[in-house]
Amino acid sequence: MKRIAGHAALVCMVTWALAAPISQAADFKILQPLADKPTKLKNGSYYVPTTPQTAMWGSLPNANTKPVLSVPSGSVVTIDTVSHEGVLEDQGKDPVKFFGQFGVKPAQVLKDAEAIAASSLDHDFVKDGPHVVTGPVEVKGAKAGDVLMVEMLSLQPRVPYGVISNRHGKGALPGEFPENKGPQPGADTAHPELYANVFTFVPIRQINGKWYGIVKGKSGPQARILLKPFNGTMGVAVNTQEKPNSVPPGPYAGNLDVNDLSVGATLYIPVQVDGALFYAADPHFVQADGEVALTAVEGSLRSTYRLTLLKAGDPRLPMKAPMKNPFAETKDYWIPIGLNTDLNEAMKDATRQTVEFLNEKLGMDRATALAYASAAVDFQVTQVVDRVKGVNAIIRKSDFISARKPKKK
Repeated sequence: MKRIAGHAALVCMVTWALAAPISQAADFKILQPLADKPTKLKNGSYYVPTTPQTAMWGSLPNANTKPVLSVPSGSVVTIDTVSHEGVLEDQGKDPVKFFGQFGVKPAQVLKDAEAIAASSLDHDFVKDGPHVVTGPVEVKGAKAGDVLMVEMLSLQPRVPYGVISNRHGKGALPGEFPENKGPQPGADTAHPELYANVFTFVPIRQINGKWYGIVKGKSGPQARILLKPFNGTMGVAVNTQEKPNSVPPGPYAGNLDVNDLSVGATLYIPVQVDGALFYAADPHFVQADGEVALTAVEGSLRSTYRLTLLKAGDPRLPMKAPMKNPFAETKDYWIPIGLNTDLNEAMKDATRQTVEFLNEKLGMDRATALAYASAAVDFQVTQVVDRVKGVNAIIRKSDFISARKPKKK
């Protein structure tokens, strides 16, 4: 196969969202980095930028990783998470050029994304994960066996566009999609078109005061998807001295891809190593359960969290410490999380976590807990694309009026 000019060929591999050109978001305020290193802000909160000094590419912090910042329990920390889309090898590692083909002006490209793409950060496109992981942040006093409570305070899109990717050998239908001849000899950063991966560009647009992602291909209807931003990857350091891949989630949380972890939600993570070492990555504008193509609408976020350390016996714990799995919570739901490389086993894990929660936290006997779960708990397949599959249980708080705190008069 003859090589075609990289820019032209890559355009041919892309699904265009023709109905919503980037000019419609011209007044969108691009959230460039606030500083070039971790710092304490005037309001007492903390800020961590994504730089070659504060980021890992494709791997997670381990027991030997040094924190980029140390904060006391209860601190508010803002992390400028950077999407990996636009900086990866199969996109040319040049976000200005990659996004420019969709009409994105250089000033609308994040400076930290450019810095990561141009850096000497170690990254193996085949062996490592794709994610740009920012952190870690040490929480003072954290010990293995404790629980880190992570509250989602704010999740702001930093740019008015995102990308949905479908790469060969990945997703729910590997070998079937992308529907082309597949990678060609000579595929590399200088010739990204030869990877033959497919990228759907998704501009975001404000409609009646709400933000939507606009998806439209060469034919067919336009779809608009209400945004629900969250970071697919949040977690604590893995208790190993090896290099943990950023793709599979685990007891340390990591790449959970739980789309309920948007503003107002809380994630409880079992601490694996002293200091906890919290990090964030894989920012999404919106994601469906399953994430079947491979990615969600990937887009960089300014993410603000409150990090609080919970010791054994703390009444805020959803389950007894030490916890086995991460656990999520929203205003309306309790969300036990099941994880396993086998989807059937992940379902079993989620069911066991549900029974244990209902028994330990609410005092329901185990037989009744299973019966209730069968009648009332929805089990969602979070994702099937991260090696370790995820199944979440959705327990309605409204079913347990007596278990909720009474309103203050």
